[in-house]
Amino acid sequence: MPAHGQGQIMLDQGESGPHASLRRALRLLEATDRHPYGAGLTDLVRETALPEPVVRDLITLLCAEGYLQATDGGWILGGTFAMLGQYNREQLIRIRLQHKLAELRDELGAAVYFSRYHDGELRVEAVSAAEHAPAVHEWVDFKATAHASAIGKCLLSQLDHDGRLDHLARHPIARLTSRTITDTEQLMHRLERQPATLPVLDLQEYALGTVCAAVPVTAGSTVGCLAMSLPLDHAYRLRAGAELLAERAAPLMLAMAV
Repeated sequence: MPAHGQGQIMLDQGESGPHASLRRALRLLEATDRHPYGAGLTDLVRETALPEPVVRDLITLLCAEGYLQATDGGWILGGTFAMLGQYNREQLIRIRLQHKLAELRDELGAAVYFSRYHDGELRVEAVSAAEHAPAVHEWVDFKATAHASAIGKCLLSQLDHDGRLDHLARHPIARLTSRTITDTEQLMHRLERQPATLPVLDLQEYALGTVCAAVPVTAGSTVGCLAMSLPLDHAYRLRAGAELLAERAAPLMLAMAV
C-alpha cells in the first residue's frame, strides 16, 4: 500500500492544526442532519462532544454562511447545500471521507486506506496515517502489484473472471517477497473462492515486515475497499481490526453520500 502519491489524500493527524475547525464544523453539520425537524443546542453539544461555547461559535459562523438555518425546533441544514454545484458536492464528499478515515485510523491505531477499481485500474484514493499509525512505503507501483496486496486482491475478487484475467494480462504477476503468489492459476483460484463476508489478508506478500487487511465497500456499481496496515510485530491485532473494518464499511459509504 502506498504511503502517498499523486491523486491521493494524506489526512491531517490530530485534533489540532489547520483543519481542526473544519472537522468540528463537519461534526456539527452531521449532528444537525440527524435532526430533520431541528437540533437544539443541548442535542448538538451532546452529539458533537464539543464545549457549548465552541458549538455556539460554530452555529453563528455556519448560519452566517447559510449552512445552518434557525427554526422553532433549533437548527436545520441551510439552503447553501441546495446551491452547491457538482464540483463542490464532490469536494464535500471527500472532506467527509477524510474525517471518517481519520476517526477510524485513531480507533484502530493503524493506517487506513480507501481504494477503488475504476477504468481498469486500481486507485488508492485516500490514506489516513499518523506517527502512531504509519502508512506502508510504496516501494513498487501499487497499480502493478494488485496480486500481492490486500487492497488489490479485495478489488480483484469483486471483478468477474474475465475482468481479473484482463487486469493480470496488463499487469503481469511479479515476485515481491518470498510470500508473493506468482502462479496465475493459483491466484485466480483464491480470488474466486474468496468469501465476500471475510476480509482479504496480505501477510508480507507486498512488503516484508507489514501485514494488511481489506474489506469490500459497495455502493451501486462502485468496486471499492477499506483497508488497514500494521507492522509485523502488531500482526496479532489484524483480525480484530479487520472485523472493525467490516463493521465500518457501510457507514463509510453513507458518510460519503452528501
